[in-house]
Amino acid sequence: MKPLLRIENAALALAALVAYQLSGGSWWLFAALILVPDISMAGYLASPRLGAWCYNAAHSWIVPVLLWLAGLAAGLPLLTQIALILAAHIAIDRTLGYGLKHTSDFKDTHLGRIGG
Repeated sequence: MKPLLRIENAALALAALVAYQLSGGSWWLFAALILVPDISMAGYLASPRLGAWCYNAAHSWIVPVLLWLAGLAAGLPLLTQIALILAAHIAIDRTLGYGLKHTSDFKDTHLGRIGG
């Protein structure tokens, strides 16, 4: 993975963490939810195609953006905080080289092959 993409995603992770702190969110909630999106990998138990779809659905930037906007519109700070936790998860994953999955193999991502 290119170093610039890692730096960019590290900056997004930092921004999500700072925004979470400023939101007044509980760090216990953060710790409890930060790995929840990885449950989506269970789809790989059925097939690589379903696994990639589930993983990508849970790791797309669209989800935290829509959650954050919905939380703002509805005046629900908890929803915006959940969106920031998901954003931090995605950004940290991408910093580590875990991108959206191709159906060929879990290690084949839009950022390149994991470990390759």
